[in-house]
Amino acid sequence: MDGLRLLAALMVCLYHFAGKNGPVDASWHQSPGIMFPTLSRLAVYGCLGVQFFFVISGFVICMSSWGRTLGDFVRSRVTRIYPAYWTALFIVAGASLLLPVVVKPLRMDEFLVNLTLLQQPMGVPRVLGVCWTLWVEVRFYALFGLFVVWRGVTYRRVVMFCAVWTFVSMFARVAHSELADQLVMRDHAPFFIGGLALYLIHRHGGNLMLWGIVGMSLLLGQRYSVTALWHPGMHGDFHRDPHVIELIVTLAFASVAVVAVGWTHWANWRWLTTAGALTYPFYLIHEHLGWFAIRVLHRGLGLPPYATLALTVAGLLVLAHLMHRFVEKPLGPRMKRALVSRPAGAPVTR
Repeated sequence: MDGLRLLAALMVCLYHFAGKNGPVDASWHQSPGIMFPTLSRLAVYGCLGVQFFFVISGFVICMSSWGRTLGDFVRSRVTRIYPAYWTALFIVAGASLLLPVVVKPLRMDEFLVNLTLLQQPMGVPRVLGVCWTLWVEVRFYALFGLFVVWRGVTYRRVVMFCAVWTFVSMFARVAHSELADQLVMRDHAPFFIGGLALYLIHRHGGNLMLWGIVGMSLLLGQRYSVTALWHPGMHGDFHRDPHVIELIVTLAFASVAVVAVGWTHWANWRWLTTAGALTYPFYLIHEHLGWFAIRVLHRGLGLPPYATLALTVAGLLVLAHLMHRFVEKPLGPRMKRALVSRPAGAPVTR
């Protein structure tokens, strides 16, 4: 699963560097479609790494919440998300001040709201372009925590949650309500639901009901992906073949399914665990810092395109390792201990 997470992150990274237009054009000084005429045809599908992430997240969150209280669940999510997120905010904000021609720096009030991770519902610009996916993840955590974890995660409750969420998301689609869309995430729900069901298959074994939930999620998820991504984006991004989109979504579900049924026990390499640990900080910093690096290496130092691409990704992985080593590993446990401590004299309750 760690290897799949890194693969999804690299897919998104390749999309941001070589599979789209927009701000990255200025860093390359021309469209990536011209810089990478062959690679860009593959990179344009890298945006589907986000859907891949959501399937993995459903699997991992169900696994990590089993046997935990709601308080444990909340603390684990807070300490997992915020240390690296805050660090990435300060790094990218600092880079935007040094090289504002790539990304415009935000006002102080906007930056401070970004520290909460609630900038999107507040209508505030984002420091990190990729953090819209974190807002989706946070809403998934809230739904799963309130409707499953607080009562105790069980097979029956997860199955009921998957079934109810699927039907509610369908009703939200016909309700034409922005509030309903934000609450139930009708377009993203199938990927999380599929991941939840795949973890149940991993833990309890497969049956017709669980595989039916996975199949239903795949069919609904591919429909959203095709309708949302086949056409050019706001910056005139390249066209995507609907059949290729369907294939990639299917492979995303199939890859997690292969793990779920235990066919990858042999791939227990230590480097995969390390790679998985780098995925989150790498994902946070890669977009904007990558554009900075490309501009400096390619336009400033004159390095060839593929050398620039390779050095940029390698440098970001090194920085992600440093963030994990010196921020996530020491700060996460300290935050968790601080969140469970009680004021002096407070009564102990169960």
